[in-house]
Amino acid sequence: MQEKNSDAADVRALATEHKCLTFHLADELYGLDILKVREIIGIQEVTKVPGAEEYLIGVINLRGKVIPVADLRKRFVLPVREYDVRTCIIVVEIAGEAGPVAIGIVVDAVDAVVNLRDEQVEKAPVFASQVNRDCIRGLGKFDKQVVILLDIDKVCATGQTAAEDAPERRGESRN
Repeated sequence: MQEKNSDAADVRALATEHKCLTFHLADELYGLDILKVREIIGIQEVTKVPGAEEYLIGVINLRGKVIPVADLRKRFVLPVREYDVRTCIIVVEIAGEAGPVAIGIVVDAVDAVVNLRDEQVEKAPVFASQVNRDCIRGLGKFDKQVVILLDIDKVCATGQTAAEDAPERRGESRN
């Protein structure tokens, strides 16, 4: 009987722990659910697609499959920088209308896989713009660091970009 209670406690502990892949983007640490990650590849030549949203920088051929690629710096309206040897593409699987869809996201550098328990995660901040707030699942705390946890399905959804939520894009002033 004691063994069953111990097993149940182990299952509960596993249910409240989440594995996240962390990565750097513009001097900040971000994370996403490891179950969404298919693979990590080095930066490679991207074929531009006319008429695509600005943050969708094009497509790559990954082992015979055409994969769209989004630059997260552009998606979050961060300063653009040249790619270097640490820049990479994280291929994630997001929910699409007809089922799972693979998409590559360009990040400055991949960091590590971390385990976060529920009590280490707080809700998304209220000071973020609505678009950014929708893309953020929460803030994780570990080893005296804060990681911005992304909802990669919402980040990669086409349509509104973070720039469209900026007051000057809507004709409003910031004052």
